[in-house]
Amino acid sequence: MTDTIFARASGAGKAGVAVYRLSGPDSHAIANALVGKRINNREAKLVALRDPETAELIDRGQIIDKGLAILFRGPKSFTGEDVAEFHLHGSRAVEISLYETLSRLGARPAEAGEFTLRALKNGKLDLAQAEALADLIDAETTLQKKQALGQLDGRLSALAEGWRQQILNVLAPLEADIDFPDEGDVPAAVAANAGPAICALKESLTAFLDQSIRARTIREGVSIAVIGPPNAGKSSLVNALAGSEVAIVSDIAGTTRDIVETRLDLGGIVAAIADTAGIHGATKDKIEEEGMRRARARAKEADLRVAVLDPGHDYVSRETLDLLRPGDFLIWSKADLAPAIPEAAVPEGVSTIMVSSKTHSGLDGLVSSLTEALAGGLDADGPALTRERHAAAVREAVEALTRAESLIETAPELAAEDARLAARALGSITGAVGVEDVLGEIFSSFCIGK
Repeated sequence: MTDTIFARASGAGKAGVAVYRLSGPDSHAIANALVGKRINNREAKLVALRDPETAELIDRGQIIDKGLAILFRGPKSFTGEDVAEFHLHGSRAVEISLYETLSRLGARPAEAGEFTLRALKNGKLDLAQAEALADLIDAETTLQKKQALGQLDGRLSALAEGWRQQILNVLAPLEADIDFPDEGDVPAAVAANAGPAICALKESLTAFLDQSIRARTIREGVSIAVIGPPNAGKSSLVNALAGSEVAIVSDIAGTTRDIVETRLDLGGIVAAIADTAGIHGATKDKIEEEGMRRARARAKEADLRVAVLDPGHDYVSRETLDLLRPGDFLIWSKADLAPAIPEAAVPEGVSTIMVSSKTHSGLDGLVSSLTEALAGGLDADGPALTRERHAAAVREAVEALTRAESLIETAPELAAEDARLAARALGSITGAVGVEDVLGEIFSSFCIGK
């Protein structure tokens, strides 16, 4: 990491203020050259930035811009290196002039996530915290922000390291017993004691793995498919939930031919709600047939299905009900008309709610029920496995500990090796071991300048 890199650290586009960051061994020298004088460490200074190549010309050269300059001496900086920041006007012209000058002075544009990657390699944060930083930048809801901040604070890292240390504490006397079986100061029952400890940790990891499925729901969001026969009130329900007219509503059946999607915040969960084409029997209309095919496909792919039926109809759509699964919702629409609800064989585990999209009667209850189904019992403050990478590491550790537990008495050498594999898997969560091959993939999702 001998290069000095630069990038815009604030959002792209025209803005009142834009923040530009440099990091690397020459960042302070370049900053001082741009302002024509020495800047003190951690002192915000109002300066005029000039190209050093023209600064000695008449009128001291052309000004790039005026703004604040701040220097951070490593290792007490975000990256752990010498860092310089300029807070300038967010003008495209200013940015072009600055970038051209920085390039001539020997710095290069940063790659995606390169500042954070340098912070990781310099021990300013671990891999789980780096991922949390990306999640915080991408957060759309309060719950996402809360969870990301908790992980950035090191809660998952501390938990994973604690698990790893438990394994190492079991492993040390076990390996000593293997290597020095005749030494009097090594307990004779080490292997016997290791078995229950491994079993207890394995059960803790398994329980935590099960509890953390919803944590990934917070981070990744969910997809909800609104399904039902034509003219049942699906589009009206989606508009009522969204608080705006995102879908066309008409008395003419079959208005919705393709999927219309909008994003909502349901109790801190980002929900992509899809209004789908009406599902019914066979049709000769090829466009309508394709719309129904897409509706059925979306229903199968979605995390949750909300079926909408009109109780005023003298039939119940079996095509719709057959798509529902336990945990889904059946909405009887047009509650303001107060018709009698027809008898229907509602699938087991499906909740039924009466809703009027016109008067919004029952709408709050539906939102509360959806929120409870998606976010109920979630603890965004506690540590959680927010990415599939984390969950895969814990699953790998559980599998290794299961093998170790079965071998502890008959083949302690093999049990010790499996315990080492479990510790290594847990260490990969924070990047303590074995993550070089995934760093490129992880940091490629970061924005430039972070």
